[in-house]
Amino acid sequence: MFLSKLYRFVDPFRSISLPKNMYALSVIQQSCTESVETDKTKKPISKAMKAYLERAREYDAFMKKENEEFTLGKRYLANMMGEDPENFSQEDVDNAIEYLFPSGLFEKTARPHMKPPNEIFPERKAAEFDETGRPYHFLFYTGKPNYYQALHNVAHHINELIKFEDTMIRKKLEPDPNLTFDISGYQWLDKASLEIKLVETLGEKDYEYFINSFERLTAMPYSYKVKDFILEYAKPIINKVQKFEAPKICIDSDGKQYVTVYECLRKRARGDVTVRMPGTGKITINGNQGILYFKENQEREQILFPLLFTNLLNKVDVECNVEGGGQSAQAGALRWGISWGLKSFVEEEMAESMRLAGLLTRDYRTRERKKPGQWGARRKFTWKKR
Repeated sequence: MFLSKLYRFVDPFRSISLPKNMYALSVIQQSCTESVETDKTKKPISKAMKAYLERAREYDAFMKKENEEFTLGKRYLANMMGEDPENFSQEDVDNAIEYLFPSGLFEKTARPHMKPPNEIFPERKAAEFDETGRPYHFLFYTGKPNYYQALHNVAHHINELIKFEDTMIRKKLEPDPNLTFDISGYQWLDKASLEIKLVETLGEKDYEYFINSFERLTAMPYSYKVKDFILEYAKPIINKVQKFEAPKICIDSDGKQYVTVYECLRKRARGDVTVRMPGTGKITINGNQGILYFKENQEREQILFPLLFTNLLNKVDVECNVEGGGQSAQAGALRWGISWGLKSFVEEEMAESMRLAGLLTRDYRTRERKKPGQWGARRKFTWKKR
């Protein structure tokens, strides 16, 4: 009797409490399953990615601050010049800087300037791996993936051109000489420019191997088919021939042709040169002095080299005026002026040869400044241990 009453009491309780327990258990099981799935889908972030993200945040904050300061400075500059800040271009900024802050420094890069931060600060290399540390590029572990990717593309193009050449040979066809790719008007990117393009640091041997690979690709008879790829790593030669025309020939009272070249510069030397044709080969420096004005043979050879190169040594007269600087600087300034004067009297082929020989290119080298804490530009003080 007691057991039956106890059964009646417990059984209803079980019928009510059991579904509650089952529901709670199912909820717990579902939450555990979701947490497991979340843990599976959420990939752990590697230490390398954490470091990269931290550097990226710092870089973005720095660039944002610099852009804000540049925009604010450009508005101030526009207000000072009385211009509309909204339509104030970069060219207007450069002109305003030159007007408001005139500088007598010979080196243009040392003069004050204001450029957008993207042009001043180097580009930052993007992430090369995902959150788990898996690299995107198959050449990541070479240490220079962009460099070796470029070489890989060169090898690919060479193999493709070899296959195309074999096909043309089987068809007994020869390459069209009119389509030959001529790279004489271009020069390869220098080591510093190539490192900026690849966003990687290269050694001298790496750069030499890179240039040799591209020269081999360019020398192939059908290299014009990959001209766009080659020109990505070359730049046109910018020189005085492209920027300025040869001085115009004038005629004096005696009926002789002459050309005067002003602003002949080299270091601190300044001069001007007048070339007259026809002549007897007379060279006059500073009114009444000849080639013996220069004490050393090296400076004399600098003056005579343009005349010998163009075979006009005894066919023209040269009148020079020069001041400032030393003997070497004066000789370099006059050599440049004589070369540009002779350019007006020679044919285009000879003018191109003069350009390739470096006669028409200004020498912008200057004396390296002394460094603080040193004896000179490179020389150091004598080190004493005691």
